[in-house]
Amino acid sequence: MKGLYCKLGETAADAKFVVRETNVPSALGSNQVKVQVKACALSPLDIKLHEDLKFQRDLVPVGREIVGIVLQVGPKVTFFQPDDEVVGILPLDTAMSGLCDAVVINEHHLVQKPEKLSWVEAAGAIRDGLRAYTALHTLARMASGHTLLVLDGASPFGVLSIQLAHYHGVKVLASALSSEDQKFLEQLRPSVARVIGVWDAKVDLVDSCLEETGGLGVDIVMDSGVRLHEEEPEARCLLPYKHDIITLIGVGGHWVTTEQNLQLDPPDSRSLFLKAASLSFLNEEVWGASSARQGRYLHIMKDIVEKLSTGTLRPQLEDPVPLYDATVSMEMVQKNQVRKRLVIQL
Repeated sequence: MKGLYCKLGETAADAKFVVRETNVPSALGSNQVKVQVKACALSPLDIKLHEDLKFQRDLVPVGREIVGIVLQVGPKVTFFQPDDEVVGILPLDTAMSGLCDAVVINEHHLVQKPEKLSWVEAAGAIRDGLRAYTALHTLARMASGHTLLVLDGASPFGVLSIQLAHYHGVKVLASALSSEDQKFLEQLRPSVARVIGVWDAKVDLVDSCLEETGGLGVDIVMDSGVRLHEEEPEARCLLPYKHDIITLIGVGGHWVTTEQNLQLDPPDSRSLFLKAASLSFLNEEVWGASSARQGRYLHIMKDIVEKLSTGTLRPQLEDPVPLYDATVSMEMVQKNQVRKRLVIQL
């Protein structure tokens, strides 16, 4: 069978996506499950993370968010049996692409898919749901009555974060990177308290947040990146500066960042100290770094699929593409031309 892989080059820009033949192990390990893949989500590949972890391989599997049907289980598997419908995320060190017809995965990376939940919704929302839970519950300690600012609220991650926060009684502000995103967020239900159109040069993010909170600032900020320099690529020009985020955060607030290269100068640290504010880096891959976290990881994924099945979480997904469009789709995702792509196995 064939799978989609990223062929690494000397730099991230040199990476190419290629289709390669893949063999599925005939014999399963004690806790392994063989799954027939029904749908797979394509998210941007963090090439730098793979280099940092020194996996030492030229081909990196693509498409880790999967949903499918259990075909076979190992001798010590207790959670699943053949014909169960499951959803999960392939581990970071997997050798298999989620676009293969079938994959082999440890049972501790899977949860049961509710019958009412579609293949596409399950695959398309599982990772963004995990990121939202990690940011809001694990890192920011979200609680009812808090005020949350979600930057780039119209992204798949942003939408699920907004919905999860609403469920827990949090007041939500969100930024929009385009007029289309602003219109989408204004029509979102439950409604966002304020949509801040940062695409409009007349709109100031800090002033809008302080006005909405009576000058107190927000309790939680979740960014989608931070503008580090004056001269940035066009795609990053609408990102906030770190000084803006530090200014709009309230006393005792939490800043959850996705910016891996964020650097704080002494005055920045002093400002955060005076507010007793905290800074956390969002990296959902840590759930697979320690077996001590497996129980909590599975609990989160079970809660995500349950909320998806009841409509508490409602991902905004594009129509899925067929397998033969996967290579082009992944190139578009990696270049940030589209936010996410779903591939359905016919």
